[in-house]
Amino acid sequence: MKVKQISVFLENRSGRLAEVTRVLGENNLNIRALSLADTSDFGVLRMIIDHPADAYMVLKEKHYTVQETEVIALEVADQPGGLAGVLETLYQNGINVEYLYAFPERDSIDKAIMIFRFDNNDKAIEVMQQHNIKILGARRVYNI
Repeated sequence: MKVKQISVFLENRSGRLAEVTRVLGENNLNIRALSLADTSDFGVLRMIIDHPADAYMVLKEKHYTVQETEVIALEVADQPGGLAGVLETLYQNGINVEYLYAFPERDSIDKAIMIFRFDNNDKAIEVMQQHNIKILGARRVYNI
């Protein structure tokens, strides 16, 4: 139920993002979703990659500062209020969202996939199961 996310810490300078994506492409690793947050000095690139363990090793070998984190992929109704309903359920059950980002979905016109990092992933999974919120498995997310 949990998905591996690869985070790379990058200096905030021209070309760094291109370097990382080139390394992944050269190693036949496909980025399925990503989020980039920055400050004046550095950025954090968070990615869902089809083979996260391989991506981690390749980036480490190239001397990037890289981290593997467990996140959760949820299927959310792609309609006004769809995300709000999920977030309200989490809030009502004391689950804090640390961050989230969208995941492109090609197979469905009425569902969206969102990647979530919670303060307590195990409790979040329990709450979502109790409220019939669909959690996607790694094979579906990585599309392998």
